[in-house]
Amino acid sequence: MHFFRTGVAGLSALLGAAGQLTILAMIAAMLYEVVARYAFGAPTLWAFDISYMLNGSIIFLGAAYSLRKEAHVRIDFLSQKAPLRIQQLLNAAVYALLMAPVTGALTWVAASKALKAFQTGEVETVSPWAPLMWPFYAVIALGLLAFCLQFLLEALLYLRGEKIPGQTPDDHHCAPET
Repeated sequence: MHFFRTGVAGLSALLGAAGQLTILAMIAAMLYEVVARYAFGAPTLWAFDISYMLNGSIIFLGAAYSLRKEAHVRIDFLSQKAPLRIQQLLNAAVYALLMAPVTGALTWVAASKALKAFQTGEVETVSPWAPLMWPFYAVIALGLLAFCLQFLLEALLYLRGEKIPGQTPDDHHCAPET
């Protein structure tokens, strides 16, 4: 369990950091495009493609990190009225039986699409720049894999009573002893 916990947490942190750097890359690319377009009258061919690819990458790179840090929207107005152990079991069940299988299936689809795009040399067909698509698809697949693994880890932590809904790993509160 310790190896799984540290491995998934490390992967989530690594991809979260990559997502943060990707935000900086997107800002730099968009600033360059604005200056090139309006100051020099020379718009780039790649600005639109880079913006949607980096934006999509940011979302998928940060998904597992966001889940780990409880930085997502939690809709628990009904479950919060239940006893803590019921909340934990409900979260474990939803994460393990619904969210992990769904993200696992999406990971499979994205990885298959990335592999096919790599093998065929697929490029963006509606773009004059025509970038290769497999790196973008691979980032989506990697982000989804980390998200799936984070769902499984969260489910285990809830099931074992080691996590309280809404509590981040950095909180100094400990889960109650059971």
